[in-house]
Amino acid sequence: MSACVSTHASDSDRTGGPSGSARTAHSPPPPPRRFRIAGADLSASVAVFLIALPLSLGIALATGAPLESGLVAAAVGGIVAGCIGGAPLQVSGPAAGLTVVTAELIQRYGWRTTCAITVLAGIAQLGLGCLRVARTALAVSPAVVHGMLAGIGVTIAVAQLHIVLGGSPDSSVLANLASLPRQLVDAQPATLGVSALTLTVLLAWPRIPGRIGRFARKVPAALIAVTAASVTAALLGLSLPEVDLPSWSSHALAGLPDGPVLGIVAAVLTTTLVCSVQSLLGAVAVDKMTAKRSDLPPATRRSNLDRELLAQGASNIVSGSLGGLPVAGVAVRSTANVKAGAVSGNSSMLHGVWVVAATLLLVPVLELIPLAALAALVMAVGIQMVSLNHIRTVTRHREVLVYAVTTLGVVVFGVLEGVGLGVAVAVGVALHRLARTRITHEVDSRGVHHVRVRGQLTFLAVPRLSRTLHQVPHGAGCVVELDGSFMDHAAYEALQDWQKSHTTQGGKVEVAGRGGARIAEPARASHTCCRPWTPWRNHHCDRPSHDHDHDRDRDRAAPEAARPRRAGGHQLASGISAFQRNTAPLVREELARLAREGQKPTQLFLTCADSRLVTSMITSSGPGDLFVVRNVGNLVPLPGAESGDDSVAAAIEYAVDVLQVQSITVCGHSGCGAMQALLSSPPSGHGALTPLKRWLRHGMPSLERLSDMGLPWARLAGRAPADAVEQLCLTNVVQQLEHLRKHECVARALERGALELHGMYFHVGEAQAYLLAETDPVFGQVAATALDGSLDEGSATRA
Repeated sequence: MSACVSTHASDSDRTGGPSGSARTAHSPPPPPRRFRIAGADLSASVAVFLIALPLSLGIALATGAPLESGLVAAAVGGIVAGCIGGAPLQVSGPAAGLTVVTAELIQRYGWRTTCAITVLAGIAQLGLGCLRVARTALAVSPAVVHGMLAGIGVTIAVAQLHIVLGGSPDSSVLANLASLPRQLVDAQPATLGVSALTLTVLLAWPRIPGRIGRFARKVPAALIAVTAASVTAALLGLSLPEVDLPSWSSHALAGLPDGPVLGIVAAVLTTTLVCSVQSLLGAVAVDKMTAKRSDLPPATRRSNLDRELLAQGASNIVSGSLGGLPVAGVAVRSTANVKAGAVSGNSSMLHGVWVVAATLLLVPVLELIPLAALAALVMAVGIQMVSLNHIRTVTRHREVLVYAVTTLGVVVFGVLEGVGLGVAVAVGVALHRLARTRITHEVDSRGVHHVRVRGQLTFLAVPRLSRTLHQVPHGAGCVVELDGSFMDHAAYEALQDWQKSHTTQGGKVEVAGRGGARIAEPARASHTCCRPWTPWRNHHCDRPSHDHDHDRDRDRAAPEAARPRRAGGHQLASGISAFQRNTAPLVREELARLAREGQKPTQLFLTCADSRLVTSMITSSGPGDLFVVRNVGNLVPLPGAESGDDSVAAAIEYAVDVLQVQSITVCGHSGCGAMQALLSSPPSGHGALTPLKRWLRHGMPSLERLSDMGLPWARLAGRAPADAVEQLCLTNVVQQLEHLRKHECVARALERGALELHGMYFHVGEAQAYLLAETDPVFGQVAATALDGSLDEGSATRA
């Protein structure tokens, strides 16, 4: 438009036309923007539609609602949530996680009141979205969420099993289990055969091998299973209950809520809770998948959770008003949408349009589907909701009790009651862990007292800590070892007060971390400005301490661009002078010993050449401890790789075979320029490559590993990586550890059990180190070995 206005103005100037403002006002209007749909969105919408159609009917059947209500919810969820949602690639519709809730509401209040409850739940979601509390929902313990889904899955599977056997389910899980033996005896062969065929195709279709399998997997297994069951039933002439879609003129819409007020309020809260939590967790899961794709704009890769909550609320209002099931984000359809290559919310909207078209044009075809096939399909979904991966995760986190109580609570009492029990147990477990602190007191052979604190040091442990500390005699030496990641204000003050009192009375106190590593030591008067906790930005020890502090405060107050920059030569000479004066006298004896005996490092430390990564600082190591190799991107070229760097391979061989190190650590870090370069412009081709790009080609396997949708993302102390660069930094560490295993000397040492491999990640901005440990023989996924008392499966944990 601006180009058009500029041309018009030039013509007017040559003819003595009106002023610029008038010309702008009368310039031709811009052409209307065209609504364009990417081809990827179109194909993805068809794939999602083929999955949504049978699942929507099956979920409606499982709830006891009119079958067309599932189609209404699928259409509304796709169109409304896809149009205004904050998670563009998440697909919404009737969810299996809402089956138990909806079925109970229909049985208790009837269908029209259930629709009204759905509308009220949508209004509640709108309120929560306006309050911007979406992130708060993510604070619910994953064990509670996984337990809730598992309990719902068990309830669905047991109920649908009765339909699969040719009967009808009871109102509760316990009643269904009690009547299951009788139902097995009275099983209907035709119904059981159709259901078995559906389950067999569901399991076998994704496992077809070879080229045929790759082609076949493009068609959803659910659609093939239901189609096979329908065709088989028709060819054999089986008389089975089938889908019955009544005329839309008789479709029941929402009515006024009819029931006790407290019961309606509880139902609204339950529906709101399940819909919101499932949708928000689904949006976060979609973010993890989309962050690995480089073809998406930044706005699509990260969800706006508050906006997504508003969209889910609007969808539930519309769906409930039109007589549809409650709507939530659905993991199966969302995963299919991302894997099919969708690039915007248009795919979700189109899938809703296809559902509308199917309900209008394909009713005769849909009415050929046996109900037993839909029941088998929903039963399979329910079984999948009891995830073995989730069970392994909560087991590693020692949260099996929370998971089990939530699951049993949902199965026996209901969703809201089960979640409430799970949250209560989770809080109890957290308080127990917080209050469980072991404090021991020992005296070694030298007469030094050791007070060891195991666990978190809070006000609850202050009486025991004070009692133990006062057992140390006046004037004695004492080492206090704190083996935990948290100390509250009350415990800190109690420890500090005792330390001051004990020191005043002639005693000596040393506060140490895990394993006795010293936390702080008294500063020497000769170089008080060089204490370990002194910030070193523009720091020089060749000036008096008060001058240094004054200049440092002045530099911090100045803008970044205005801070003084000292010449490199001056800094080098100044640093050498400070070393000779302050540090050399302290380390001369140790360095003399190393000079006589030679180096005997215990580990090879391979890290990036980044200037912010100070290996000795983050590993608390000194001269002779580490054999350090640094390069751009902490890369380990594969043996014999094209344009390989023998210097890295030579260092590895020397460290393993000559120095006989016991471990090799690959350390990556945040904000790595090499990883940013790989993401922005991966090196390609064989000509005109700069030395840097030739070197970065050794990082291409890490980039390929990042795009592998089959591998899980690492987490940093319970949070997801901030962006794709951070995820690539973590992935690169894992990939380089695999490269290490390919080196012959490393493979031999590993086979003998003489060598260990470790991965490490250092977050520069947080000054936080994370230790990555292997969970399978080839570092197939990243898990964390906590060095601070916390443990998080599939994650890197704080050191």
